[in-house]
Amino acid sequence: MKNQIAKILPGSIAEEIELVVGDRLISINGNVVIDIIDYKFLITDELLHIEIEKADGEVWEIEVEKEYDEDLGIQFVDAILDKPKSCHNKCIFCFIDQLPEGMRETLYFKDDDSRLSFFQGNFVTLTNMKEEDIDRIIRYKISPINVSVHTTDAELRKVMLNNRFAGNVYDRLKRLAEAGIKINCQVVSCPGINNGPELIKTIEDLYKLYPSIENLAVVPVGITKYREGLFNLTLYDKNTATQEIEDVKELQEKYIRDIGSPFIRLSDEFYVTAQIDVPPEEFYDGYDQLEDGIGMIRLLRSVIEEDVADLRLNSRGSFTFVTGHSAYEEILQVANKITTCNNKISIDVKKIVNDFFGETITVAGLLTGKDIINQLKDEELGEHLIIPSNMLKKGYELGNYEEQIFLDNITVSELEKSLNTKVLICDYSGEDLIHIINVNSREEE
Repeated sequence: MKNQIAKILPGSIAEEIELVVGDRLISINGNVVIDIIDYKFLITDELLHIEIEKADGEVWEIEVEKEYDEDLGIQFVDAILDKPKSCHNKCIFCFIDQLPEGMRETLYFKDDDSRLSFFQGNFVTLTNMKEEDIDRIIRYKISPINVSVHTTDAELRKVMLNNRFAGNVYDRLKRLAEAGIKINCQVVSCPGINNGPELIKTIEDLYKLYPSIENLAVVPVGITKYREGLFNLTLYDKNTATQEIEDVKELQEKYIRDIGSPFIRLSDEFYVTAQIDVPPEEFYDGYDQLEDGIGMIRLLRSVIEEDVADLRLNSRGSFTFVTGHSAYEEILQVANKITTCNNKISIDVKKIVNDFFGETITVAGLLTGKDIINQLKDEELGEHLIIPSNMLKKGYELGNYEEQIFLDNITVSELEKSLNTKVLICDYSGEDLIHIINVNSREEE
């Protein structure tokens, strides 16, 4: 059922006009709604004539007066109202190519869809797009979009993406920039391939398109244990991560002097690997690149420092925090800060080794339910287990908004049953951690 409604937001126009889950959107102002871009473009009008098909086949015609750009408050079964466009690249660093067999089918789908970039923050390479797709982005002002650049060297990009058409990325970025489209860029940095001098050249090329290109995120390549037959890649170590930090530092300082922003930022993994402290809070300028793992450590520290004052001092409870290798020391400090304020709160921090993907994968967001169960099933876990929300994935199963599932298909309820412990889910940046502890602690007289 194309354009079927999966959720009505409380207090929204859709709720007011009595739309319900299961209704199907047919048209707006006489225009058939093909995909989410049409929907977002058409609802900007202040007067809307909407056709809705009910579950029994009856068609309602509804007139709506609204503010310009006010949303109707609808979420659809298919987030983009269409099938996502797949990626035809064969990138040498592609994480999906490193997945083991037997995972749910949706995880193997490689998207390269500008609509998902606009609405969900996904990154696109621009290689799987026709000129009319670029025209549509410009015509509908689909902005911002997120672009995986990796390198501005045309020949190197063809090699890295295994696509003979991949070398035109800079020309396309220029065209989008000239049309006023805002762009966020990303580089997956592979030691010995597109790092060092190649990375510096890429940064300088992209900066020429500032402010249309608003920022650049650089993340280190991730390598799982399932790379048989794939391109030989090298992980960053302490020395190479340190060198990368030093290599970009001069440019960052120059850009801060010029525009008040570093423009290019490295993910927290570089600093953890190099054993160098992350930059100060002002360096991250509102934390717009959190999804790339940029600034998470600094934000966590800032949030806890501010929120720990709200910790109830007359309460008692026992908790276990679950994390990966990368964030373990940081989470330990968070736990110590909380228990120092209230020593009746007991917190244990468990570092989970990623047996599923391999020990080289150290971020919490790629831990699986099975690894957590196997490593904690014989442990004393206290009353509650707290996990960060970025451990839970949905692939393209976007209609089920309530489902909470790990990458290996283990659900949160299955985790609770296996460990016989209540699982609490915390915002991955820790913004609701103190509240969660307060709510789930026992108040003492």
